[in-house]
Amino acid sequence: MFLTQTVPRQREIIEVVLRNGWDYMRRLLTGGKADQPQLPTPAVLKNILVDLGPVYVKLGQLLSTRPDLLSAGYIEELSTLQDEVPPVPWSEVEVVLRQQLKRPLEETFNTINHIPVAAGSIAQTHRATLADGREVALKVQRPGIDVTIAQDIALIQGIADLVARTDFGQNYDIKSTAEEFTKALEAELDFKREAGFTDQLRRNLSQSRWYDPTQIVVAEINWDLTTEKLLVMEWLDGVPLLLADLSNENPEDAVAKRTAITTLLFRVFFQQLYIDGFFHADPHPGNLFYLTSGRVALLDCGMVGRLDPRTQQILTEMLLAIVDLDAQRCAQLTLQLSDSAQPVILSRLENDYDRMLRKYYNASLTDINFSQIIYEILQIARNNTIRLPSNMGLYAKTLANLEGVARTFNPEVNLFAEIKPLITDLFRQQLLGDNPVRSLLRTALDIKSLSLQSPRQIELFLDRVTSETLQWNLSLQGLDGMRRTMDDAANRLSFSILVGSLIMGAAIISSQAQTSQLSFVSSVLFAAASLLGLWLIISILRSGRLR
Repeated sequence: MFLTQTVPRQREIIEVVLRNGWDYMRRLLTGGKADQPQLPTPAVLKNILVDLGPVYVKLGQLLSTRPDLLSAGYIEELSTLQDEVPPVPWSEVEVVLRQQLKRPLEETFNTINHIPVAAGSIAQTHRATLADGREVALKVQRPGIDVTIAQDIALIQGIADLVARTDFGQNYDIKSTAEEFTKALEAELDFKREAGFTDQLRRNLSQSRWYDPTQIVVAEINWDLTTEKLLVMEWLDGVPLLLADLSNENPEDAVAKRTAITTLLFRVFFQQLYIDGFFHADPHPGNLFYLTSGRVALLDCGMVGRLDPRTQQILTEMLLAIVDLDAQRCAQLTLQLSDSAQPVILSRLENDYDRMLRKYYNASLTDINFSQIIYEILQIARNNTIRLPSNMGLYAKTLANLEGVARTFNPEVNLFAEIKPLITDLFRQQLLGDNPVRSLLRTALDIKSLSLQSPRQIELFLDRVTSETLQWNLSLQGLDGMRRTMDDAANRLSFSILVGSLIMGAAIISSQAQTSQLSFVSSVLFAAASLLGLWLIISILRSGRLR
């Protein structure tokens, strides 16, 4: 159905692909195989996505969070994609704004700056002043973007359905990836969801034992004015963190300030990842602001990630395994994360991790790129056909962005020195929770329940054994095949004995035959033996197991 609905868009896509990668298309058309599709080079793929427009730029950004699907070259190239586009004229933005407001525009705002402070593929942001004098940021959805996105989503889903029929599509679960992308894109069209994420993040970060909550800021939402296409939040005065000017302080104070900010950022994000399980998944330089008050702000909560407690525990142990350069433990934890039922050769996986981690045996901790190790772990999993949850990509991307910003802002930062004091606390938190007394009491009750139940269970077990009512159900892989082989061998041996017996019986009768009737019986036995013997030989030859 999508093929007929999106014909103009299909033609446009073909033109873009041909224009950007004729050599790739020629190779694909002349030598490519349907079940082994090859991607164009990273640079060509990036150009194609940019030319196709905002939706495909978003797709590229999503793919840049999936090192379990793409190699390092593609991840690096797609990570540079930005969805900055020319701003929409104010006259068009004003129409959307008036449609979303319950009261007249003039009564709601004193002033609005018609020149946007930022313009993206989904929306653009303007600075304004409310009637009561408060300064706010207006994030207004681009006119008609919902229709464009709906068309492109239909096309992407149709393409995913086709690719899913190939081995490539089944191995990498392309339909699930497309579904994940379309849901994320549709969610970005609902600014109330983003407002909810922003509120939740602000509440989570408002208390912590790792940092001073007053030093981190998340904008407050104005729910009275916020709609699906209009997001109104408090205005935060500041600049992107990497543009922060600390030159007005003496050198020692400036170094101390940079160290304090990087420590704050690491602790804020480690709390999100390993304690809260709800994290800002796009901490690129433009979303980390240094405010005029000297505090740090997190902007744009449109992309968030979630980690369940089990995954948090595994990833915490993975941190320790990486610090210890323990390849065997990394392999075990990767298999625990896996949601794939495909068999994995554990020894090969451990060897791959050992070769990767061996590069860091003699490296200084300050020189080790932690997020790069995470990416390499996910890529090794991909090479071993281990399918990991999609939120692992967001997790790795978040760490990579955070570490990149931190190292640029403060080149002297030592990530492992920042992590070390937190690991013990993380394990204590996961073992005991927020209320150690309650956790200990719960554990005591579980032990008491187990101690009360165990004697009775052991008694029932022994009773079943002595009464011979216990049945063992064992399932051994490959046992059915071995049983069938043994049955075939036994049948052929029986036929061989039968044929031999018929021949011997016929020979005895023939040697002692006195009448024509005995001669006839002897001939019949010989004929039956010959036919059975011929059938046995043919069946052995057809089975291919003569040797």
